[in-house]
Order: sequence, then C-alpha cells, then structure tokens
Amino acid sequence: MASADVWLPVPPAEIGGLPDSLHYVRWDGEEEFPADPARCVFYAVPYLKGSEVAVRPLAHMPDVRVVQTLTAGIDHVASAVPGLPRGAVLCNARGVHDAGTAELALTLALASLRGVPGFVRAQDEGRWTPGFRPALADRTALIVGYGAIGAAVEERLVPFEVEAVHRVARTAREARRGPVHALAELPRLLPGADVVFLTVPLTEATRDLVDADFLARMKDGALLVNVARGAVVDTGALLAELESGRLRAALDVTDPEPLPAEHPLWRAPGVLITPHVGGPTSAFLPRAKRLLRSQLRLFAAGEPLEHVVAVAGEAG
Repeated sequence: MASADVWLPVPPAEIGGLPDSLHYVRWDGEEEFPADPARCVFYAVPYLKGSEVAVRPLAHMPDVRVVQTLTAGIDHVASAVPGLPRGAVLCNARGVHDAGTAELALTLALASLRGVPGFVRAQDEGRWTPGFRPALADRTALIVGYGAIGAAVEERLVPFEVEAVHRVARTAREARRGPVHALAELPRLLPGADVVFLTVPLTEATRDLVDADFLARMKDGALLVNVARGAVVDTGALLAELESGRLRAALDVTDPEPLPAEHPLWRAPGVLITPHVGGPTSAFLPRAKRLLRSQLRLFAAGEPLEHVVAVAGEAG
C-alpha cells in the first residue's frame, strides 16, 4: 500500500489526518498529470471541472480501486464506470452539499414567492414598488427526491411554518419526519403542492421526469424549484407553462447548461435563474475535506467505504 498513489484535488497538507500508509499527489484538472496514473489506486475527482476533465485520467488507471466524486450527482463520471477495473467502486459526496444546496433551494423559493427579482430591478431604477406578495408560510411543499439533500430542504422548510411537506423518492419508505411516497404517487400529490422542489439525481429514470404531463398536474400559480440537474426538466414543456403565466420557476440548473445568452428561458415570465451555485459555497471545502479524510482512513484500513453508488463489473 505504501507505493500506491492517491490523487486529490485539494493539497493533502490542507486536509490533515490522512493515513501515512498512502502516497498523495495533487491533481485538480491541469493538462499535465502530477504522476504516473497507472500507480493511482484512489482518485478523487476535481470539483466543477466538467465531465471531460473528470474522466480523462481513468483510461490510464488500470489499478484504481476507488473513484470518489465531490458532488452528490455522479452523472459526469458514470459513463466511465464500465471501463473501471472489476470491483472498483464509485462513491459520491453524500452529505457534502446538503447545507449549501438546501440553503439555495429555500433562497430561490423565498425570493421567487416574495418577488425579490422585481424589487432588485426596481431598485436599479429607483422605483418604490410596494404590494401584496405570497408567503411560504401555510403553503404545501412537495420534495421530489428525498435523499440527503431533500431531507435537508425539509429541515429548513419547517421553521417557515409551511402547512405540509410531502416527500417522494424512488420507493416508498418511512423517514424521521414522516412517510416517503413512491414516484408513482406523483400524479396524486402534484395538484395539491404550492411549491415543488426537485432534488433527484440525474439518471435514465429521472431524465425529463418533469415533462408536459407532470407540469400540467401542478396547480395554477405553483412554483417549481430545481436544484437537481437541468435535464430532469423538459425545458420546452416548462417554457410553455411559463409563457402562459400559469406556473413559475426558480432554477439553479438548466438544460442546456450553461444557458446560452439568446435562450428564451432567460426572458420567460415568472422565472428566476441562478448559474448552478448550490454547491460551491464556503460550506463545501470543510465538508469535502472531512469526507476525503474519512474515506481514506477506511480505504487504508481495508474497510468498506461509504456512499458507494456503483461497483464496476456488477449489474445494476
């Protein structure tokens, strides 16, 4: 194990407490590799450098045993899993982005409901624009994708005195705050929701989950908040609802992304767009370092890692 390399996008000395039995090199997506990739056994993927950078070294890592993302979603590296050595594991960063993404989800919902974008534009023009605005209090929220981030969204919703929170995940189960409904229950739950939060991972099952039928089932005036992935939503179907004025949306992610300057979604009525900033906050780095330290201690001790989402060579 002493001769094995660990590739980290963070300077190892800044993480602290790493096992001495491993050799660490830093690589954050630069053109030149810092060492021979063939020696790498644990690869922590550079953060926010895109899919091309993320997967580039993997073709040269015949002995890699762990690919660790620093994102909750793994869609940017999932295509490389079939090419990994049999038994290699892909782990996500469950827990790292819960706080930052949930904060933004609530920010988007509150800003959209209370009309903050309009107030900012009015401020730029020196206009005083009082008026009656909807509150989050007494509203019904629906969280589609009740994993760690979805649960974190609910924890932040509760103090705002929402009327009810309904939870949806791939399969039904019981959670600490109440029942989680299966995706099949969406047609029943959507018409009663004032705010729909999307926190699902992007998979083949969730791609275009929010299609014309999904949107048609949402009540008039409802707000869609997407902090998941842009491709979860059919952009054309959403544009049609926004342009009709029937629905509103607050989006941290879009399809396509980045959103081209000429795209009509920028100018659609009732939409608030942020440029995929749910994860990169001051909360990210301390949590990422804790995750890497914990995972590497398990790896060095020969113990099973946490947050394994795929194993190379296994069906599913």
